[in-house]
Amino acid sequence: MKNQGTFQIFFAMLLVIGIMVISMYYLYRNSISGIYDRMTENNSLAVKAMIGSFDNNFRSINNLIHSIHMLPYNVLEPGEDGQVDMSDVYLLQDNLASLVSSVDFIEEAVIFYDNHDLVITSSGTSSLTQFFNQKYKHDRFNVNYWRTYMKERNSFKVFHGDYYRISSDTFKETTKKLMIAAGGNKVRLSNKNVMLLINEKAFMKQVSQNLMIPGASLIVLDQNQQVVYSTDSTLNITGMMEEVYLSATQEASLTRENYEYHFYKSDFNEFIYVEKIPFQFQNIDSVSQANRLIMFTAILCAILLSILLSIYLNKPVKRILHQLGGRHGGNDFAKILSGIKHMQAENETYKKQLAFVDAEARRGILLLALDERELSAEHEQLMHRYETDFFLNKQFVMVMFRWSAPAQAEEGVNVSAERMAELLRTGLRDRQAMANVYHERELQFLALIGIRQSSERDTLLKLLGLLLGQLQQGELSGYTGIACVSKVYASELSNCSKAYQSLTSAMAYRHVNERAAVIDAGKLEYEWNMPLPIEKLEKLASFVMNGKLKESKAIITETIRETAQRNVHQHQFAYIAKSLFYAMVRHASPSANRNNELYLLESEFLRAAETTGASPEKLEQLLHDAAQHIVHHSEAAEPASKLNKAYISQYIELNYMRNLYLDQLAEVTGTSSKYFSSYFKKTFGVNYVEYLNKVRLSHARELLKHSNYSVSEIGERTGYLNSSTFTTTFKKYYGISPSEYRKQKQNTG
Repeated sequence: MKNQGTFQIFFAMLLVIGIMVISMYYLYRNSISGIYDRMTENNSLAVKAMIGSFDNNFRSINNLIHSIHMLPYNVLEPGEDGQVDMSDVYLLQDNLASLVSSVDFIEEAVIFYDNHDLVITSSGTSSLTQFFNQKYKHDRFNVNYWRTYMKERNSFKVFHGDYYRISSDTFKETTKKLMIAAGGNKVRLSNKNVMLLINEKAFMKQVSQNLMIPGASLIVLDQNQQVVYSTDSTLNITGMMEEVYLSATQEASLTRENYEYHFYKSDFNEFIYVEKIPFQFQNIDSVSQANRLIMFTAILCAILLSILLSIYLNKPVKRILHQLGGRHGGNDFAKILSGIKHMQAENETYKKQLAFVDAEARRGILLLALDERELSAEHEQLMHRYETDFFLNKQFVMVMFRWSAPAQAEEGVNVSAERMAELLRTGLRDRQAMANVYHERELQFLALIGIRQSSERDTLLKLLGLLLGQLQQGELSGYTGIACVSKVYASELSNCSKAYQSLTSAMAYRHVNERAAVIDAGKLEYEWNMPLPIEKLEKLASFVMNGKLKESKAIITETIRETAQRNVHQHQFAYIAKSLFYAMVRHASPSANRNNELYLLESEFLRAAETTGASPEKLEQLLHDAAQHIVHHSEAAEPASKLNKAYISQYIELNYMRNLYLDQLAEVTGTSSKYFSSYFKKTFGVNYVEYLNKVRLSHARELLKHSNYSVSEIGERTGYLNSSTFTTTFKKYYGISPSEYRKQKQNTG
């Protein structure tokens, strides 16, 4: 009785019991059915608010589609040269981007025209096939589906959300759930086909669902009673719509089993919203009796438990107070102490996490310093705060380490980026080079090494070579690494971007046959010694298209080895290799990419072309593999009819340098000269001679700009019998002679 702590705990427990009793009595006194009525009423108000939000969003979508139809340039008519006036297209694209930017949940807006493969979006132009079969991919909703659907007469329709595979320019593929709003074309406002790609997640951010009661669901049907959106994928209203009559108030209700279904019809677009909620609480009387029994039993047990716990917990509470700096002593309370020790262990974990976050913050600040764009005031403060942590002396050099992973056949233990950074940091400091090492991206690392005087840089170059050799023979066995060293800079964050730019340039401009592990960024010189194999690219394309694998490989080998012998810069060599690859891919048949085979070949080739240790031999082998794959999947038989635009344009592109007469093309396509001439003018918009001259002159301009051939040689190479004919034709189309054109391009760089 003298122990006040026991009474304190007891009365505290009684206070808790009193609050609990009052709360339970309040719940008991309130009718369960009344609670249900209020909940359903509130839920109805919440659903109506959601419907209002849906209507506002659909109104924004409808207004946007109407505004797009009102934009000018309804018809894409080819000009005299057979080409679409792209200035109208770009102006339309600019206006489209301005309209779309006003609606947050629009992922992309699409305009295309019947009988045209051009698609105009807010971010640019593309072909309709590439847009829906490559960028926004879906197994069902592909280019053929949308082309067929938009040619039919349909009213405005919103397709339910589905997942699309989206490819970016960096060959990375992401997945997003998109809804498609297709503009109606029953009554044509313009000859545009308009589609809006809606980000469902962003769309639903503007529709609050937090106020709906648990167990309630909402489904949205369009004017054709097709599902647009549903919060419950298992919700099935099949057959219900036939039993529902929407009154003048645009509302109706229906009861099925244990649920009520409320139907609301939108005044704006006649969409139907179906709300599903539990019909009522079952067995209310038995629940009330059980509630009373639970309440009295809980009170009795709580009083008894309060007495027992007040006696048992008094001393442990004092012990806890003592551990936290209190005055009371105590005895053995192992469980409390173990909890405290566990808390201490968690504190240690938190410290490590904070250290990691701090290291990542320094890394982020360094990456910001490499970017020369203007920073916010907060970032400026962080940079000043961490600036002294980056530099260990008054001067520094920046070193870029770039590693290439081992081939799959040689791959052993995969070394993490954090471990590689630690190995580099430890290796440098073991050799008395005080450095901070940061992971930049992929397998690329940056080191800031403090030096006291400029002469130490020469020693550092030798030290880095030894370090790379040791790591490649040790824990990083199988990896290939190079290091690039900048000049000496004063220890200021503003100099980091200068050092980084010099290192990036040095990596790109190193010679392809360079085998040194350490590159001195201050000694690299720019050289132009890269061949431009335009004729070889054309031959390669022709060989691949005609299934000549042996000749294709010979062209690849000859070009790669000639380029390597010139010891061009790394990025120049990669450009030549990519040109060869895409010259072949350009003529690949659709079957070549079955199961993404050609995509995987391209991905592997691009990784190799941009990899640090990629040798000319490896790129040559990858190009051979690509040629073999494309030739293997080329069409064995000729197409049933050669009288089509694609075949004719491709044939002219590959044979423009020959004496390509109209009679010859008519014979190739199996028609008469008169019929072929009429078909060509109707299909291409210009006569055959005009089209052939434009193809020849486009190649002639490239040769004038990028080759040392004489004017007469260029005329012969592009299909003209003599230089005077070539000069006359060139001047007719461009207003100046070939020699003057070449001089202009040389003067403008």
